[in-house]
Amino acid sequence: MDYNKLAELLFGHIDKEPEYYETLYPKRNLPEGAKVTRIGPSPTGFVHLGNLYNAIIGERLAHQSGGVFYLRIEDTDAKREVEGAVELLLSAMDYFGIRFDEGATLDGDNGAYGPYYQRQRKEIYQCFAKELVRRGLAYPCFCSEERLFAMREEQMAGKDNFGYYGKWALCRDLSLEEIEEKIKNGEEYVLRFRSFGDIDNTVELFDGIRGMLKLQENYQDFVLLKSDGIPTYHFAHVVDDHLMRTTHVVRGEEWLSTAPIHAQLFDTLGWQRPIYCHTTVLMKMDGETKRKLSKRKDPELGLNYYRQEGYVPEAVWEYLMTLLNSNYEEWRAENPDKEIGEFLFTTEKMGISGALFDMMKFDSVSQETLLRMPVSEIYDKMAAWLKEYDAEFYELFTRDRAFTERIIGVGRDGARPRKDLTNWKQARQFLSFYFDETFVKDDPYPENVSAEDRKEILNRYLATYDHNDDNSGWFEKIRTISAELNYAVKPKDYKKNPELFKGSITDVSNVIRVAVVGRCNSPDLWEICHIIGEDAMRNRVGKEL
Repeated sequence: MDYNKLAELLFGHIDKEPEYYETLYPKRNLPEGAKVTRIGPSPTGFVHLGNLYNAIIGERLAHQSGGVFYLRIEDTDAKREVEGAVELLLSAMDYFGIRFDEGATLDGDNGAYGPYYQRQRKEIYQCFAKELVRRGLAYPCFCSEERLFAMREEQMAGKDNFGYYGKWALCRDLSLEEIEEKIKNGEEYVLRFRSFGDIDNTVELFDGIRGMLKLQENYQDFVLLKSDGIPTYHFAHVVDDHLMRTTHVVRGEEWLSTAPIHAQLFDTLGWQRPIYCHTTVLMKMDGETKRKLSKRKDPELGLNYYRQEGYVPEAVWEYLMTLLNSNYEEWRAENPDKEIGEFLFTTEKMGISGALFDMMKFDSVSQETLLRMPVSEIYDKMAAWLKEYDAEFYELFTRDRAFTERIIGVGRDGARPRKDLTNWKQARQFLSFYFDETFVKDDPYPENVSAEDRKEILNRYLATYDHNDDNSGWFEKIRTISAELNYAVKPKDYKKNPELFKGSITDVSNVIRVAVVGRCNSPDLWEICHIIGEDAMRNRVGKEL
């Protein structure tokens, strides 16, 4: 076989040599130990938590080491591409604070190692494909879908390994004349890699998370270029990661089984392998069993869910870091006021079994995150969210900034601060009672307080209320009302001897609380009365009489 002639037959239009691209994309001038990482999502229109999970790893590895983090759009599969998907991806990454040093943008490429859209790199891939053909390491395959299906059926019947190899590699030994004749007849073909791997051999692969792995060597003649000349993921990412000088490839563990293919390609082309970091899948509890987060079943898998619900990006980062590094929670407990970027992230602290995503724990982390956030920042971020998702409440929320910041700050100080805010949607509901326009009575009055007693409690409350009372003076009057109406001033007395009392001071307080706040659970009632003002308080109580 004249491989040079075959290379010209298949790629006569390619006039550049591999050395041209090696010179065009030189090794990066970076400090020793600097890491070059990327994310390479497909533009499918669905940006999920796994994208962010891996992006955080790549961003931390690069920026902690003084390296480069870039975005590459892997759009070689035109069937999966969705219009507007890149815009959606960039918007999501920006919202969650992922900052790229270079890569694809809506306005074109930003950086010296582009194009960063793979479909624009077709000639680059074909240049290296031509080189493989010239070396006798790639060949055209004319097998139709029907022929491949029949081959698979035969393999299944004979209990052979599936794939294109050995005697099943039907086009591997075609002569140059046969190839020329088929091309002349207009037969479509793909370009396959000619593997010299052995099914009985293993290959060592160092994984940045899992350590040294021994995997079965690739023995399949896999596809390099599809019939339209566009590469498969296997070939495209190897060429790109080499020329873009990627040092660490962060990707999901679903690619672990094909890692020997990629190792074989790097070795065959004489290039240094990057360090692959295969991340674990995100799981959740479904009853008593764990399962993988599902696009169909679990809205929390989609990044847009967190944006629509009003979770702050900082909370999502905080929670994902607890999944990514086993020592993060301990570090955060010891450093509550430090920026997350000060934490030293490492792949050595990452787990290799499914990371359990717990929505209740995430909400708790979100509450802690908002508790650490200054009131003025909460106001700005919640106002921005309301403007987009709840214009009506936005008008109330921003009507008087000083008033709104005051209600946000209720209960945040002291040894046991309240964690009332989880996300902006929940905060909108929680804070609604402060505004007369959105005040509603959500909770019923205590069941053991009669209608007659309820009115008496409220009447006495209004009659004795003095806006100048401090908190203790105000509460002392509620104690007096409770005692006079035979409600235990000490809840433990009622619990010990319920037959002696109508209820406890808790019931009396909740009657007032429901009338003023509309719910049984709220921050300090005395402070609420002073924030909304005496007139508003008396008006609400008066409507219940």
